[in-house]
Amino acid sequence: MLGFAPLCVSAWLLLALPVSRTSALNESVDVLVLLPQNDSYIFSVSRVSPALEYARRRLSAGPFAGLNFTLRYVNSNCGMEALFALVDVARDERPDLIMGPVCEYAAAPVVRVASHWNIPVISAGALASGFSHKQPEYALLTRIAPSYLKMAETFAAMFAHFGWSNAHLIYHDDKDERNCFFTMEGVHILLDGHYDTTAFSVDPKDDKAAHSDDIFKIMLSYQVVIMCLHADVVREVMLMAYRRGLTNSNRLFFNIELFNSSSYGDGSWRRGDKNDYEAKAAYAFLNTVTLMRSTKVEFEDFSLEMRRSQQKTSADVCEGCNDINMFMEGFHDALLLYALALDDAVKSGHSKRNGTEISRRMWNRTFEGIAGQVSVDANGDRNGDFSVISMTNHETGTYETVLNYFGTNGSFQIMPGFNSERFILQGSPKSTTPEHTNKSSGGLGLSAATGIIVGGLLGTALLLAFYFFRKNYRITIERRTRREPCDGKHRQLREDSIRSNFSAA
Repeated sequence: MLGFAPLCVSAWLLLALPVSRTSALNESVDVLVLLPQNDSYIFSVSRVSPALEYARRRLSAGPFAGLNFTLRYVNSNCGMEALFALVDVARDERPDLIMGPVCEYAAAPVVRVASHWNIPVISAGALASGFSHKQPEYALLTRIAPSYLKMAETFAAMFAHFGWSNAHLIYHDDKDERNCFFTMEGVHILLDGHYDTTAFSVDPKDDKAAHSDDIFKIMLSYQVVIMCLHADVVREVMLMAYRRGLTNSNRLFFNIELFNSSSYGDGSWRRGDKNDYEAKAAYAFLNTVTLMRSTKVEFEDFSLEMRRSQQKTSADVCEGCNDINMFMEGFHDALLLYALALDDAVKSGHSKRNGTEISRRMWNRTFEGIAGQVSVDANGDRNGDFSVISMTNHETGTYETVLNYFGTNGSFQIMPGFNSERFILQGSPKSTTPEHTNKSSGGLGLSAATGIIVGGLLGTALLLAFYFFRKNYRITIERRTRREPCDGKHRQLREDSIRSNFSAA
């Protein structure tokens, strides 16, 4: 039985690739893989390398048997070490292809240099919005995992479909890798200007941050609350919102979970503590946006192989690290995509050294990946399919997918557990400004009240004339001041968005 297993795997590898496509390609490709060796990252070398090796075996057993990939794994960490590694390798000979880095601040300088050297870069990371602007700095970057902007399209589509009007964004900002900052930046970019949005950053080192009155005061005026926080902090925020009466039919809560990582709230309310009962009640109003799970048989085989590899390395140093995540899937598909593009480029008379032509053939392309169809848009960014998961059984506190969003065509798939009443808000949130039920003039006589009103109007007219006469831009400043609770945070996001374009990286 043990001897039969390798035969089964080999047979599947042959069948999994398109049999109608044959290639006479006979090339040796030098691949520089820039990933952290630190296993606290869910995209470390020990976790991603089995996926790349799996893809290499798959290609060599199929129509691309003439392709010989040499994979060189170099520690990138999440900083300038990645650039130094590229420069050190290039002193002898420049690689034909770069895989990674994942972290934004590591990827930015590497992609700049690689684009200058005409070397294609494929990464399952570099997901920040700044990388969407490919020319001129990131001209040869192909992103094989859906970016934060692609994820944000799910929210933009829901806002348009369900008629929501505003959003309160809450996110962790560690000032280091800044995953949640970049995640919310994508959401903010797509919603801002169309809907009233405000953003609130939370220091992950502050244990009491989830209890900040400011979070909940702002929340009072918003219909939709979108969070990118550690799982325990998501729970704390939901508990506090529940106790303050903010979990009701007037408000929706979302948390974003993309990587199967403990850095993101995973929708789990159960902790085995005294707060479980309240937490379950609060989480009835919480929805989770995550990547759509694949049900493809080949993906199940891939997942089993990845888990076996993880068990051999004993790299489980963080919660959820050994789950099959989008980085494993993405880098596997990256090698397939490159093989397809290289084959097309060589048939058109170009060499493996022409990174521009190879990258052009990776973009605006659809192919069959390990988990299903992969669609890369004309800008070199993968389209994403996302799911919305909600609690469907309030007694047991269990979840299921209620809505799927397909990024390629912007469509929704309504699942059997979907409850429209949950997503169509019953009314606007209560304003923090109390309404005055007494519409009289506060006990003043009619003539006195009229005099005050007329005098006030005349004074206002004189003041307006004075300000218009001096400097017209002061009115703009005043308007900004009135919106400061909302736009002040937005300006912080926008200013850092400039840095997220990595002009200083």
